Amino acid sequence: MKKQLQFAALFTLMLTSFTSCDLIGGIFKAGMGFGIFIVVAVIALIVYAVSRFGKNK
Repeated sequence: MKKQLQFAALFTLMLTSFTSCDLIGGIFKAGMGFGIFIVVAVIALIVYAVSRFGKNK
């Protein structure tokens, strides 16, 4: 019972220490960085494909 009480207290402390705006902001920043990486990778792949097919002519 004592461990459950300690866990509940720690969990409550964690929930109150993180504000929802900071948490959501961090998630969106990570998502935006990953999205930019994917867009750059797709553009690089398109440029590579166009350059490869352009040499065959």
